[in-house]
Amino acid sequence: MRNLTSNNDERMWKGAPSSSFEKAKALRMRETKSEKILWDKLKNNQLDGLKFRRQHPISLYIADFYCHKFKLIIELDGKYHEEKEQKIKDQERDEVLKLNGLNILRFKNEEVEKNIDNVLIKIKNHIKELKIK
Repeated sequence: MRNLTSNNDERMWKGAPSSSFEKAKALRMRETKSEKILWDKLKNNQLDGLKFRRQHPISLYIADFYCHKFKLIIELDGKYHEEKEQKIKDQERDEVLKLNGLNILRFKNEEVEKNIDNVLIKIKNHIKELKIK
């Protein structure tokens, strides 16, 4: 696996190309229902005072939500993530990101839409585990 840090452009997080920032901006403008629900709970440091970014470029990927302090990526998965090919892509992506010191939490859209409080508890518990490490 390759290291995500780019020597060509140290200004970009983990080597994210500048085009990823335009794509991320477009994704923020057309957020899903579940992304809006979770963002409403994460924005403005509402979750334990932690700063989260949404649609944040990291290498060739764009994380749905990212907390730099804990190098935590939160991904929300729609129905297409249940397809075999997409599951393989998600697993490969997660492996590359984890090898570069990043932590990943995944939630299904339905989980966010039907029980946001439980999702927030899981995020807080995961952050507690990261604090111990």
